[in-house]
Order: sequence, then structure tokens, then C-alpha cells
Amino acid sequence: MTYGIAFAPLVPVIVLWIALAAIIVITALLLVGRARGAAVRVAALALILLALANPSFTREEREPLSSVAAVIVDKSPSQNFGDRTDQAAKARDALVDRLKQVKGLEVRVVDAGQADGETDGTRLFSALSSALSDVPTDRVAGAFLITDGRVHDIPDNVDTLGFKAPVHALITGHADERDRRVAITAAPRFGIVGQSQTVTYRLDDQGVSGESAKVTVRRDGEVISERSVLSGETVKVDVGIKHAGQNIVEIEASPLANELTPVNNRAVVPIDGVRDKLRVLLVSGEPHSGERTWRNLLKSDPSVDLVHFTILRPPEKQDGTPIHELSLIAFPTRELFQEKINEFQLIIFDRYARQGVLPTAYFDNIARYVRAGGAVLVSAGPDYASTTSIWRTPLDAVLPAEPVGVTEKPFHARLSEAGKRHPVTRGLEGSASDPPRWSRFFREVDTRNVAVPPVMTGADGQPLLLLSRYDEGRVALLLSDHIWLWARGFEGGGPHLDLLRRMSHWLMKQPELEEETLRLAVQGKDLLVQRQTMANTVTPVTVTSPSGKTRELTLEASEAGLWKAALAADELGLWQATDGTLKALINVGPANPKEFSEVTSTVEGLRPIARASGGDARRIADGSAIDVPRIVPVHASSVFRGEGWLGVRMRDASVVRGVGVLPVFAGLIGLLLLLGAFAATWLRERR
Repeated sequence: MTYGIAFAPLVPVIVLWIALAAIIVITALLLVGRARGAAVRVAALALILLALANPSFTREEREPLSSVAAVIVDKSPSQNFGDRTDQAAKARDALVDRLKQVKGLEVRVVDAGQADGETDGTRLFSALSSALSDVPTDRVAGAFLITDGRVHDIPDNVDTLGFKAPVHALITGHADERDRRVAITAAPRFGIVGQSQTVTYRLDDQGVSGESAKVTVRRDGEVISERSVLSGETVKVDVGIKHAGQNIVEIEASPLANELTPVNNRAVVPIDGVRDKLRVLLVSGEPHSGERTWRNLLKSDPSVDLVHFTILRPPEKQDGTPIHELSLIAFPTRELFQEKINEFQLIIFDRYARQGVLPTAYFDNIARYVRAGGAVLVSAGPDYASTTSIWRTPLDAVLPAEPVGVTEKPFHARLSEAGKRHPVTRGLEGSASDPPRWSRFFREVDTRNVAVPPVMTGADGQPLLLLSRYDEGRVALLLSDHIWLWARGFEGGGPHLDLLRRMSHWLMKQPELEEETLRLAVQGKDLLVQRQTMANTVTPVTVTSPSGKTRELTLEASEAGLWKAALAADELGLWQATDGTLKALINVGPANPKEFSEVTSTVEGLRPIARASGGDARRIADGSAIDVPRIVPVHASSVFRGEGWLGVRMRDASVVRGVGVLPVFAGLIGLLLLLGAFAATWLRERR
């Protein structure tokens, strides 16, 4: 219960101040003149002034509010090193128990700093701000941080905390910790396929100096460099970009004796491989309707540098005229097929027949080009089954089927069983129905001695599209020249763009279109394991987390040729997967998380902000025991720490539940006081 006096003046406040001044003057004159009854007169005037001020007695019913202390427990991955997790749990229980013993203190406990792949670093002060967001600043008693001291959102000054109360840091870990890490100082984000990029790294040791380590550099799991590196030494290494897409570069140092954790001994640099202009040579054997389909497709791709030649003389018009006299611009056969053939990533023969334009020796060059890693696509028409077929050249050694004739009748192209699994043809729009929802073809080259299973079939189930490998190179054979009907929209058309683009990119070894691959991907908070295969079954996959934990996953069929499984991506860093033959890598979260950049515990990071707030930062580990300071309630002070104790700032906040008001000069009481004053003045004057 709280009592007080409140005023509700009946006249403006300025009138009261003037009246008070007048009473003071009158009092002074009466005292100077030694007038009789001065005291009575002054008292009467004072009562009149008091009545004009209209005083009231007040009575408030107040309910005291508790002060609030926040306990923020660091749950970041670095707290898993050593016995920090156990230390933090024991400190939390002891601290909360002692805080609850303080009368009038509310305790809020928040777990923070959990790494879920969405943030980089430990952010305890953000969690503290959220925990106290609904608490008025005059009720905050203080904050306690249970952490290893590696916090990445420490305020610049104490004023940005948003409250005037102590911040205390209870540091887990031990003072004699040692650790080794690989720090990336410079790394590119992109690189041109076929070229090299330079990665710069440094070997950092904490708690020890003068040591050396064996550092191994890997690209996609393949060792490309090994050397001995001194602690503190900065090293540059050149990394060749082998393929488009992500190239994972690992830099791993040998462990330090008795170090805290080997997790940060490995650094990861993902470099996105970008292909330079893909050079494609398109040779059309004659002008025809399908020629424009190929040209439009390749010209529309900004990553393709197209070189296109069309032979205008039909094969039947062999009149003995020299080749160099039949064109306005000479066809540079020697330059293209002998000197610069290896500069092309893909060579396309579109309805090409031998006409003496290309000497036989050049086809031998093309065959060697394929075996060395090049790619050839043959879009065949009746030319392929003629006496001038390119099959009747040294190129036959790499072509997957021998022509025997031509079938002229309408048919729907269909996906074979292999085609339903192959990434080039799987899921082509319209392929799921029977017949497929695309237009018919009307001509197909018949073949024999087919070297590989077809991915598409044509009339009477005969091979229509063959995708084959020869040594390091690849060959595609399309046994119909009527795909232009799809491009023209005949009978609704067909997925010519998807098919031809996928086929071209498969030939140029796009990783996403490989038949046998193991891939890892991050999907939300899960790690997705994908196995592409042409087989009917797959073996289990072993997944290794950044910390070295392994688990075996059984994949389930998602669609034809594609098997999947998922698990929680609960660790930041490099994940690995293998089925015994194939291997896949992926980095979860930042390439080199702040969380693992410095892992030894420290009091120095939080001490400035703690001391500025009146609190303190101190270790809690005493050998194998945990020493949590006692908690002392402090009502008025700027320092909330001492030997063996930490303080909380207790507040006097309260909320009013009821108010009573009794006016002094209201009713009979006021009337009697005023009449009494006048009566006393009158009686004094009668003497």
C-alpha cells in the first residue's frame, strides 16, 4: 500500500503562484510592523490558498513485478568439441538453480547458436535480444552467456544492448587447448574449363608454434598436390578446372598432436567450372528441311560458337569439276579436319555423303579425334545407307551401327527400356503415353550389328537413336532425318529442342547427363543422395559427415534410372558419399564456416562488453569440476562482480492495481477548516 498527496487546482497554476507571492509579501509586512495577530492572519490566507490548490490524500495498491534474468546457452557446433557440452549442461543447471533462489527474479533459459545451415557463426546476442523483446528495460536484471567465447555478433558498445544491466559470460573449455586449421586466404568462385585457377591458403596453429604439417590438395577426391607446410606459412596451389559445374577442392592438413578437433584441418573451395565458347562444327551434306533445325538450335545457344558449312552439289551430279571451283568461299578442309580438329568439342554430320569434299584420310583423323575424347553426331538420312555413306570410311570404327537399307513408312518414335533410364531421353514430354504425344516420322535407316542398346526405337522396334562411347570419346547416331517435322509442329510437333539439346550436351560430357553418377544435393535442411544408373538395382551408399561419422543408406527408386534417399544435414562442412565405385562430394553451409575458423575457447572476446556492462567473463572449468559463481542480488551499483560472485540488478518495478482519493477541502471538512480560519481571525481582532 502506498500513500501520497495529489493536487487538482481550482484555478490556473499561475494564479496560485501569484497568491503565494502575495501572502509572502503580506507576511513580511506584518512581521516588520509587529502587527498583532499576524500568525492567525497568515494561517487563514494559507488555508485559502491550500483550498484553491485542492489537495487530496491518495492511496495506491501496487503489485511488485519480478526482475528478469536471461540465460543463453551456446548450442553451436563448436560446443561439441572436448567436454564443452557436458560443462555447459552442468553450468546451466547450477546457474538456473541459484538464480531461482533469488526472491523476485524470473529466469528465462534459451538455447542458441544452433547451426542449421542457414547462418554462419554463433549469434548469442541476437538470441538474447529475442528472449528479452517483451520485457521492459526497467525489469531486466542481467544476462548470462554459457559459451566457449567464440561469438560472432558481439555489439560494438554496451549502449546497443538495449538495457542497463550486467552481462556475464561463463566460458566453457580449457585454457591450454591447441588446434590446427587450414585458412583460405584467396580463392576464385569461377573458372574456365580446361584452365587453371590459383587457390591461396595458410596453415594456422593455435596453442603451439613452429610445427609443420603434410598438406594434401584434392580436386573432386583426386590428389593433385602434396607438400610439407610450416605453421603460419602461406601457400599457393594451381588447380585445373576439369569439368563444368562445381569442382570441389579440398585442402587437408595432417592432425596436430592432442589438438581439439580435426574438423577444421580441412578447408573446402567450391569452384564453378564455366565452359568457354563451345566450338561446334556442323557439316550439312545438302540443303534440306532439317538443316535449319540444327542451325537454329545451335545458334540459339549462347554458349555455342557454331561453324557451319553446307555442300550445295547433290551427290548424283558428279561432273568432274574440281572442288575448289564449286564454292565462292573455299571449304577449309585441311584447316578444320587436320590442323584445328581438336579445337572443336562436337562435330555434326547432317545428311552427309562422301562427294570427294573430304579425303578418306580426314575421316581417319575424325576417328582418332573421337578416341582421344572428341564427339561426333551423325544425323542420318538415305545418305547413310547409300554407296557414298560415311560408314564406308575409316569412321566406321566408331559408328555404332551398320546401315543396310531404308524403311519408308509412318511410325512413332518410342523410348526403349534403356531410353526410359537414360538422362538424355528420360521424361521427354509426351513419352509417357502410348503412342507418344508427338508427331510421326516417315523414314528410317535400317541397321545391323548394333553395338549398343538404342535409347529410342522406330518402325517395327528398330533402333532409332544410339548413344555410344569409344575410348575417351562419344558418338550419337540418329537414324532418321525427319526430326524437322517436330520443329515445324507437324501433327502437334514434338520435344525436339529438349532431345537435341540434351543429346548435344551429353556428347560434350555435361556431368548432369552422365548415365552412371552419384550426386549429393542440399534440399532444405536435408541432404539428398541421388544415384543415376542404367541398371535395375543399386547398392547401398555410405555417407560420411564432416565430423567423420558414417552411415549406410538404402536408396529407393524415384523414377526409371533414378534412385534417391535423404538424411538430415545436421553438420556444416564437406559431406562425402560412395557406393564403392562412384564418389560424390558436397559442401553444406558456407565453404569455410566462421564456426570452425577459431575453435579454442577464450574469455577475451566477451570480456570488454561484459566489463562495460558491469559484468564479467570467466572460465567455469576447474580441472574436471565446474565452478559456477554464487549469485548476489544488487539494488544500486555500477559493478556486479566480485571474487567468487556475480550480481544481478534487482528492480523496483510494480504495477498499480487500485487507487483511492480523499479530497481535503471537499464537503463538510473543507467548510469547517475555512470557517475555523475566519473565526480565529475574528476572535483575534476582538482582543
